[in-house]
Formats: sequence, C-alpha cells, structure tokens
Amino acid sequence: MTDDPKDGIQTEEGVLDLETGDLSQIRKAIEARDAQRVFELLDPLHPADIADILEQIGSEARRTLLHLYGSEFDGDILSELDENIRDEVVGYLRPEVLAEAVRDMDSDDVVDLLEDLDESQHSAILEALEEEDRHAARQALTYPEYSAGRLMQREFVAVPEDWTVGQTIDMMRTSTELPDQFYHVFLVTPEDMPTGYVTLGRLLSSKRETALAEILEDSFRSFELDEEEGDVAYAFNQYHLISAPVVDPDGRLVGVITIDDAMAVLDEEHEEDMLRMAGAGEGSLSDGVLETTWQRLPWLGVNLATAIVASLVIAIFEATIETLVALAVLMPIIASMGGNAGTQSMAVAVRGLATRDLTSANIWRVLRRETLVGVLNGLIFAVVMGVVGYVWFGSLMLAGVIAAAMVINLLVAGLSGIGLPALLDRLGVDPALASGTFVTTVTDVVGFFAFLGLATVLLL
Repeated sequence: MTDDPKDGIQTEEGVLDLETGDLSQIRKAIEARDAQRVFELLDPLHPADIADILEQIGSEARRTLLHLYGSEFDGDILSELDENIRDEVVGYLRPEVLAEAVRDMDSDDVVDLLEDLDESQHSAILEALEEEDRHAARQALTYPEYSAGRLMQREFVAVPEDWTVGQTIDMMRTSTELPDQFYHVFLVTPEDMPTGYVTLGRLLSSKRETALAEILEDSFRSFELDEEEGDVAYAFNQYHLISAPVVDPDGRLVGVITIDDAMAVLDEEHEEDMLRMAGAGEGSLSDGVLETTWQRLPWLGVNLATAIVASLVIAIFEATIETLVALAVLMPIIASMGGNAGTQSMAVAVRGLATRDLTSANIWRVLRRETLVGVLNGLIFAVVMGVVGYVWFGSLMLAGVIAAAMVINLLVAGLSGIGLPALLDRLGVDPALASGTFVTTVTDVVGFFAFLGLATVLLL
C-alpha cells in the first residue's frame, strides 16, 4: 500500500478506486496539461485500471490524456478497453505510439482489436506488425466470427513427442521466442499434430531423463478452427481446462486458447444475456444518447404492443370494472405477482440453457418442479391476499376471487417462465432476447382474464 498524503494517488498493488479522489486528481492533472503529473499518477496502475479511467472521462479529456501520456501507452490498455471506445482511442494515438503498443500485444489481442475497428483503421494496426504477425492477423480474420480461430493466439511452446524433460528444459532456456506466459508444453508428431501436453509444474518437478510421454495430462483435448467460441468456453469451464490447442483441417497445431480468453467469452455471453433479458441491447455506459436510444427502441415498441394486448383483455371486462371499482384497485397486484414469478422462472431457464444444464433430458422434470413451486407460492399468497381483500373491502366472495386468480397466475407464470425460453431456444431464437416480453405478456393476459373473468361470473 502506498499513500502520499501530500499529492499522491492511493494504490494497493496497483488497484485504483475510482470512487475516491483518485479520479479527481487525474482530472486536475489533465486540465493542467501536466504530463509529468499524469505519468506519476498512472505509472503504478494496472492497464485495466488505466482503461477504466479512459472509459470514465469524457472524449476531450480522453484525447488530452492520451496526448500527455504519449509513449508510455501500453498495448495491454487497448486489450482492456471497452470495444465501444477502442476505435476512438486508436484514432487519438500518434502512429508511432500505436505501432509500439500493438507490437507488445499477443496475437489473439491484436485480432480482437482489429475485429472492433473500422476497416479504415486496420491498415494502421497491420502496418505496425512484423510481416509474419501481419500475415497471421489477416489469416485469423478469414475465420468465422466468434470461432476458435479468432480466439486463439499463435504464441505457444511445442516439442517433439519423443523428447525428454531435460531436452525440453534446455530448449526453453536457450530459446528467444518463448511466449511471455504459457501453461503447457505441447507434444507434436513430425507432422505437427498435437498428441498431448505437459504442465510446467510437472515438467519442472520431473527428472531430466523422464520421457514427456510419461507425464502427460489426462485433460488434453483440441479444438478445430471453425468451432464456436461459446462451445470452446463451455468445454474450458466443464472440463477445467487451462489451455488447449487449436488444429487446422489436417489436424496440425496452429494456435492455442488459454483460460483467460475462454472465461472472457463466458463473461461476455452472460453480460449479453442480462442486457437482452432487460431489452437493453448490447450497449454500455460509454455509448452515446442516440446509439443507446436506438438499441432500446425496438423492444420498447414490442413491449408497448404486448401491453396493448393486455389492455384489450381488460377492455373486455369494462362493464365489470365499472360495476365493482375494487377490481381496478386489485388488478395491479395480480399482474405484478405474475410478472415477478414468471421472471424468476425465466431467469432459471435462460441460465440453464446458457450453461447447457437445461436440456431435453430434464426439461419435463424442471417444468413439473416449477409448476409445483407456482402452485405452492400461489396458495401461500392466495391466503395472504384473501385476508387482505376481505379486510379491505369486506367481501368474502371478492377475497375468494383474488385468491383463486393468484393461484392460477402463479401456476401459469412458472410454466411460461420455463416453457417459453425452452421453446424459443428450440426454434433457434435467443431465449434471453425475447423471453422477458413474452412471459410478462402471458402472465398479464392470464392474470387479468382469470381475475376479471371469475369476478364477472361470481360477483355480478
């Protein structure tokens, strides 16, 4: 922990707290255009923290900061930046600074950077690379988007499958082209086909004469270039992989995927699911007003249409509501309880589909469970609302109507919360994208119809 009470920035192992005065100090240094002060404040920080600062400040301050920080800009900062402002940052960097930053990046990070930039900015990035790296980046961009070929990095350590521990250690000690970080040494055939891998810990703890084939890990598996990155990430999480090779159509080793990249894919997918369930698109805090408005507009429109459908159901029972005004008071309770119960079941379903825990093999068991949960919750809150309805309006029959409607709506909420996402997934539609609107519509329509229908039959 370092703390200079006079004018220093507080850090703990390079961690920046943007909720304290740290960001304020950086803003003041930017406004004063004090390059030395900017360097003093940013130098102890992790690249991810510097990326957070760039995302927190405005566009003009961002431009000034990049100008002041100049040649100290690290390529890892680009890797950590929100993709929505990467192209802006790249445009602000001087060509020589950008070139140096890109040269320090791993090949997979360079490809990720190129994916998010405009075509016009590709040349600036590619020109900064060595000829071999430039060719590798261009080739990676030919692979399908969201594939293992896009996700892999080309920096890895591979040795002949008949080598010993001693030969491998000697090679690594003398090599000048080892990756900065790696977890496994891959064994390959003379045709460059991977046959297994050895962990560095096992390698360093074994005797020099030990054959690598004797200390192979059981977790070895490979991925093809066009394999979906979501499937790759799932395999890493499911089988506890640390790194895995990527092979071309002939089975030759061409790259490696590491756990940090696989977990980043899972994190992005979970974040997208959350935003889509809320109808917020794929936006971020750095998006502009018009862009954010455009992302949210479509599903707000869909929600309006479904709300009109629910209103049409209410209109059918207009005469009933006019006769018994208490129904208008109690209707929002039915809609709210059904919507919340449906959202709970839907969250379980979307999460289960994303992690592949909800499958055709267990869908009926989960549906039965959610049905019983809906019935039990419905009965509990039916008693509660029955008492409330009787105390409030002094009508035993009205209390019975709202109690019955509560049971029916929570039962339907449980069924639709699981069933609709599963059905959408079966039809090839992203369940996180459309489930929320449909589940809410079903619970509203069923809840209003049950409540007002029962009231019409029993109270009038």
